[in-house]
Amino acid sequence: MIKEKILAAYEEMAEKYSELIEHKPHNAYYDRPNTLDLLPGVEGKSILDAACGPGKYAEILLAGGAELTGFDISQKMIELAQHRNKNKGSFFVHDLSMPFNMLMDDSFDIVLCALALHYVEDWTMTISEFHRVLKRDGILVISIEHPFFEYSFFKSEKYFEVENVKCTWNGFGNPVEVNSFRRPLQECLLPLTNNGFYIDKLVEPRPTKEFEHLDPKHFRELNAFPAFMCIRAVKRA
Repeated sequence: MIKEKILAAYEEMAEKYSELIEHKPHNAYYDRPNTLDLLPGVEGKSILDAACGPGKYAEILLAGGAELTGFDISQKMIELAQHRNKNKGSFFVHDLSMPFNMLMDDSFDIVLCALALHYVEDWTMTISEFHRVLKRDGILVISIEHPFFEYSFFKSEKYFEVENVKCTWNGFGNPVEVNSFRRPLQECLLPLTNNGFYIDKLVEPRPTKEFEHLDPKHFRELNAFPAFMCIRAVKRA
């Protein structure tokens, strides 16, 4: 089962992932600054960090005065998030593709979901749950792999389909095969607009200057063509 393979991959690389998250270029100097730029002021805000990984986003948001709840499918990632945040915030194990029955309606000001939705085949339920748990005019911020980049990278011949793809990651210790789901642009946007959100801002990010010193090759490539896409959506009344 694809979900079990995704979980196994993240359980295997969890510790190395957490160790490198501070300065690994694609995370620290590409995804994170561009995604954080889409958030409003977080002091006093209740935030759901969906698929929180080892808790780096949570650490930043807690330092900014937010009330933070995070979940992830990986038990190891949750343990690392708890350790990183020294018992601040609330973290638990949960599958992003399953209903958030433990969370109340209208309970969060902001939902953040960074680089995780491409592990979910059908976004409909997940986006509906984001809508349900957000307060009136609540904000959803997501970062995802750019659909045009993925179409090219995976050499797809089925642009309009949502299809299982996989590649080997070599940057987190031993080589690990990581499965995900590639989808067309409309399947990144319609689940939002069809499930109670309007899109407020869409960013095709560029790396920060710090990226160049660590990985000049990918710095040049990302300034020529985006690998990620960041979206801010607002819950419609």
